[in-house]
Amino acid sequence: MASVTGMTLPETSHRLLVQVVLVALLACGASGCATRGPPVQEMSDARQAIAAAREAGAATLDGDDLQKAELQLAEAETQLQQRMYWDARRLALDAKEAAIAALLRSRSLRDAGVPAVPAAPPR
Repeated sequence: MASVTGMTLPETSHRLLVQVVLVALLACGASGCATRGPPVQEMSDARQAIAAAREAGAATLDGDDLQKAELQLAEAETQLQQRMYWDARRLALDAKEAAIAALLRSRSLRDAGVPAVPAAPPR
């Protein structure tokens, strides 16, 4: 039995099944369900972004975003220890984003000639 496109019903069903599986895999990967283990890379990325922001002077030029990133990373580490990997991953990604914002803002302020504000002493 041939269809209008020249493919038989089993060929059409097989192609449809393959397409559905591909869409499901893409959706799963985009939502993060493909990675169920610890967010090792995300944690590392966040740490590196925070270090880069500190090196760029974010502690004295944009301390708020840097402090936000550090707090989010600390919370991500807590979630990681409790094996709450999805929450840890989300917090690590947020920490990285905040650190990058601090890095870019501190570079912009430094380039504009804004004087650095002395960093608050650690508590």
